[in-house]
Amino acid sequence: MSTVSIVIPSYNDAEMLRGCLAALAVQTRPPDELIVVDNGSTDATAAIARAAGARVVTEPRRGVLRATAAGFDAAGCEVIGRLDADSRPAPDWTARVAAAFEADATLHALTGTGSFYGCGRFWRFVGRYLYLGGYFWSMGMLMGHRPLFGSNFAIRRTAWRAVRERAHVDDPHVHDDLDISFILDPDMGVDYDRALLVQVSARPFANVAGFQRRASWAFHDIALNLREVGVLRRRAEGARGRRRRRARQAELAGRAAASDPA
Repeated sequence: MSTVSIVIPSYNDAEMLRGCLAALAVQTRPPDELIVVDNGSTDATAAIARAAGARVVTEPRRGVLRATAAGFDAAGCEVIGRLDADSRPAPDWTARVAAAFEADATLHALTGTGSFYGCGRFWRFVGRYLYLGGYFWSMGMLMGHRPLFGSNFAIRRTAWRAVRERAHVDDPHVHDDLDISFILDPDMGVDYDRALLVQVSARPFANVAGFQRRASWAFHDIALNLREVGVLRRRAEGARGRRRRRARQAELAGRAAASDPA
């Protein structure tokens, strides 16, 4: 099976982090490496991480992409999983990630969705189907492939290293999942697994100011990346990349069948 590092950026999120680490402690297939990136916290983030057996990487420059990049750069396994401090991965999360990458050599990134906790039924519906559903649909239209969801995705370490220099790490006002999604090469296979599940906090809906800040960062990130490569070109290159991937999958399947003694 592919080895899996899990990276969790955290800024003053000690109690949420405790819950995430507890969920990772009961995985049916434990991660091979657990990294918590302390993004300048003043609470017990680092102590809680170490107590759970995680390696702590310090990134004092504030910014979620900076923190994620520091964790990804430090990861030593073939596949790098990405969770948020408030993520609660299902017990089979690591196992599903490892199996998916092991089964498909053309897979470079994998993502799933989330359900929201800490809110009522109305906001759970809004979060799952409008907030996340709208994100996957709209960003997919702009990028020409599935976007990654920051609370629930994994990427091959080789893929990260290939695109690392294009990430806008020096900009503190970008979302890491959005930025990484935009900079993936057209030939990099990105899959969506509806059974790859996490629960995430309903904090995005807690106050208007917080939601506006997230939205402003998203629009900033979109504009930044679309200035570099426009929508039509992205969609055309994405379509060609998917065709090349299907051809590669067929080639690999043919080789496997030819080498099967049965």
